This record gives sequence, C-alpha cells and structure tokens, in this order.
Amino acid sequence: MTTVAIAAFLILYAGSTCAAGEMVPSVPDDLKVTANQTLSIEARGIGVQIYECRENKNDSATLEWTFKAPEAELFDSSDKRIGKHYAGPTWESVDGSKVVGALMALHKSAEKSAIPWLLLRANSHSGSGVFSRIESIQRLNTSGGNAPAEGCSMEQLGKEIRIPYKASYYFYVGKP
Repeated sequence: MTTVAIAAFLILYAGSTCAAGEMVPSVPDDLKVTANQTLSIEARGIGVQIYECRENKNDSATLEWTFKAPEAELFDSSDKRIGKHYAGPTWESVDGSKVVGALMALHKSAEKSAIPWLLLRANSHSGSGVFSRIESIQRLNTSGGNAPAEGCSMEQLGKEIRIPYKASYYFYVGKP
C-alpha cells in the first residue's frame, strides 16, 4: 500500500512540474524573451487605460484621444491582489518592490477593441522583493482598453476618458 501511495505521489509530482513548465505562454517571435530568462510571476491585470483629449501632434487642427497612463490592479491565479500597474509603465508589488519597463516590441491583438500585446525590458527597479529582479515583462491576452475610434471634440479638450481593459502579465528573471 505504501509503495502505491509513493508511486501516485511521484506521478502527481511529475505532472505538476510539467504543467508548471507549460505555463510559459506561446507568443509571436517578436514577443519572445531571451533564452537566458525564466518565468517568475504571472499576473492578471484588471483596470483602465486612461486617455486625454489633446491636439494631434502632426495636425493641431485635429483633436484625438491620446494615451496618458494605465491604472490596474494585479491578481494572482487565486484572485489574491499582488500589486498594481500605473504610469511609467510601472508594476509595484504589495511587498513594495517596483519595476519600470521600456517598450521592446508591440504586436497587434486579434481582438479589434483590445490594446496591443507587448514585450518590455526592465529599465529600472526599486525596493527589495518580487519585482526587484525582473528582466522582461510581456503583456498578453488583452481585452478592451483601446481609445475610442472617433476623435474628441473641442468641448472635450483636456478631459480624460477611462477605458476598461484586462491583460495577462508575465514577468521574467534571469536563469540562475
């Protein structure tokens, strides 16, 4: 009986380690992280993309919704809040550690109303904790968040609009 229990445990353990390795998302080539990085944290972001009605940079006679900042809460797979995401772009853990990203690649989402998928590299860190060693960040599986397709009007100049969005964030560290 003990041998059967040990064998069952080993089978379950082997299955769980394989499943963990499969958590790395399948992405287009331009969004892949380097081979010397490994997945550290997966988080679900739920929040808004904030846009402001401004003059078009190329045509001051035209007004448009211009991206200002994200504002989202980050959750783990058990729906526990683990941090937040805001301008920078910055991700801040509940432990106080932060990572600020810089855009490396952008890939259009299959969903028309969704913001693009991104690959970012860590540009700076602060604090000591889960985000202090992050090297790359992927934003994938986006839903919503795009600015309205129609421009804004003079009555809206300087006003903000908050568009709901969801995304999966994958945080990578260097392999030991």
